[in-house]
Amino acid sequence: MKRKIAILGSTGSIGTQTLDVVRRHRDMFEVELISARSSIGLLAQQAREFDVNNVVICDESRYDALADDLKDSNSKIWAGAESLCRLVQGENVDIVVAAMVGFSGLRPTLAALEAGKIVALANKETLVAAGSIVTRTMREHNAVILPVDSEHSAIFQCLLGAQGNEVTKIHLTASGGPFRTWDRKRIAAATAQDALKHPNWDMGAKVTIDSATMMNKGFEVIEAKWLFDIEPSRIKVVVHPESVIHSMVEFSDGAVLAQLANPDMREPIGLALSFPARIPVGVRPLDFAELGTLHFEKPDLDRFPNLRLAYEAIERGGNAPCALNAANEVAVKAYLGGAVSFYDIARINEACLRGLNFVANPSLDDIFATNDEIATQAAAMV
Repeated sequence: MKRKIAILGSTGSIGTQTLDVVRRHRDMFEVELISARSSIGLLAQQAREFDVNNVVICDESRYDALADDLKDSNSKIWAGAESLCRLVQGENVDIVVAAMVGFSGLRPTLAALEAGKIVALANKETLVAAGSIVTRTMREHNAVILPVDSEHSAIFQCLLGAQGNEVTKIHLTASGGPFRTWDRKRIAAATAQDALKHPNWDMGAKVTIDSATMMNKGFEVIEAKWLFDIEPSRIKVVVHPESVIHSMVEFSDGAVLAQLANPDMREPIGLALSFPARIPVGVRPLDFAELGTLHFEKPDLDRFPNLRLAYEAIERGGNAPCALNAANEVAVKAYLGGAVSFYDIARINEACLRGLNFVANPSLDDIFATNDEIATQAAAMV
């Protein structure tokens, strides 16, 4: 039987690449639901191409325009986050691809887990902000999280070969972003246009800026702690500019298992959708002779202080990672708009983390309160 898929954030980078995987395997997958925040043009186009049953526009003010665009289609049109949370719990959904960017992805992801769904998780902010709540919800409802981030998918794939042996370390690889070879003075003057020129990956603006500041890698450290139940001290970041090794797992005998592929998000997306099978998704095969050499470097915490802040936040625990994420969302948006400089992002993040009303064991209400409080503080700093 076809696997019925809900794609939360279908118009973004991960969402469009997920639909490309589906396009190649119509015999395996059926798109039951798609959603977007406000991009009604592309959303309507996707709804028609894949004959989607349910289409959700999260910005309720865009509902009438979308409904008018799709009035001659078979799609049912919905608006708002509450509709999205309800629909992902339906019996006609097998896999939920959580591809929304930012904190807004938390509530619908929790709704899917509460319904015992398989969640292909690309929204890293969900685990960063509320890792303990998300993983507890998953266990309580016998749900499944399959990682879509290339690094966490790589770790997952390596662990399939672990045969139950204890992991000594996880090595998260990082491309280094567009500023890997720049000195601090040059980075300080970098514009958003500079930061959006990622050397290897095609990602949305928010994630691309996070890659340039290395906050993206810091968030991945926090994700890995929750996904793989491992202490942050055993999660190491290594800069690997070719982005061919997507991450590595080290064992007590010194052996290291690595997962390699050309940088293309369709590989981890395809695995999450088809697991345990592997399906061709259009990724160009590796040519090792052409590749020649691979390089590795230590991350520079002076030039990229956000990585240090992420380690501090997860070591502190509680609502600290949520606060860091909230501050970062505001700061990155301000940077994209030209309101702050590159290093102002880290300054805002650090100030908000230091001034946090700390909660050691936050409830979901505490998480939402922290997000709102810190977002307000960060906006005031901007």
